[in-house]
Amino acid sequence: MDLTLLGQLLLNGIIVGTLYGVVGMCFVLIYKASQVVNFAQGEFLLIGAWVCWFFLTKYQVPFFIGFLLTLAFMAAFGVLLQVVVLRPLIGEPIISVIMVTIGLSIVFQAAMKWGFGVYAQAFPQIFEKQSFSLFGLQVKTAYGLSLAVSVLIMAGFAYFFKYTRYGLAMRATAYNQQAAQSLGISIKQVFALAWAISAMVSTVAGVVVGLVNGVSSALSAFGIKVFPAVILGGLDSVIGAVVGGLIVGLLENFAHYIDSQFLNWGNMYEVAPFYVLILILMIKPYGLFGTKDIERV
Repeated sequence: MDLTLLGQLLLNGIIVGTLYGVVGMCFVLIYKASQVVNFAQGEFLLIGAWVCWFFLTKYQVPFFIGFLLTLAFMAAFGVLLQVVVLRPLIGEPIISVIMVTIGLSIVFQAAMKWGFGVYAQAFPQIFEKQSFSLFGLQVKTAYGLSLAVSVLIMAGFAYFFKYTRYGLAMRATAYNQQAAQSLGISIKQVFALAWAISAMVSTVAGVVVGLVNGVSSALSAFGIKVFPAVILGGLDSVIGAVVGGLIVGLLENFAHYIDSQFLNWGNMYEVAPFYVLILILMIKPYGLFGTKDIERV
């Protein structure tokens, strides 16, 4: 039993799990605001990573400036997407809106392949040291930075929802759209803001993964891997998204350890979170922190 490998994988699980939690909060944010599950969330990561890569390689701008430009672009992109594509669907059946997000996912993937090609592209070297030692374990610099940024984003979400005007408006809209509108809250603005924040925060995860693994269409699969974490924590719970992300990240890496050391099946890393997801949902159908929906017949 290689305890050093186990410690390394569990540390990786915590770091990746925080990224899952951050993207999961974007799922929850859009769902709570508009009751829509955005299946194009993974494509937000992909688009954000490609845009940042384009700024850094085409115009040779410093990483920090290119990253800020990317966030601004993705915020505008999220608002435009909501206004042009999704706003006309307000009042339509939820399944119609979900199918539109699936269609957008396919369109965005095709557009990125057409615009940037199908081969992975590496970011220019950002950090002088690509990794550092933490308690005797090696951590990639990009992942270490992402851990700090993810914690800041989570704290920012907590402050935003509890103390800011738009955060309170979003909470009111999530609770009851009609009541919020009767109090003078613009539902359209809340929806647009939710999509803008979702696009920006997803970009952070996309850029981090792109820095480590390169940018390619495989990044969009990150959104699908986050979905079990969101369901596990509860689709309407921000805290649940964070906890679910950490659980899935740790499960993936622990399953990889068990598989590499004992089982040698070769696919436990991919499927273990889904097995655990099924088991937990058999016990708690609304997830660990989800709100029970009681219907009277």
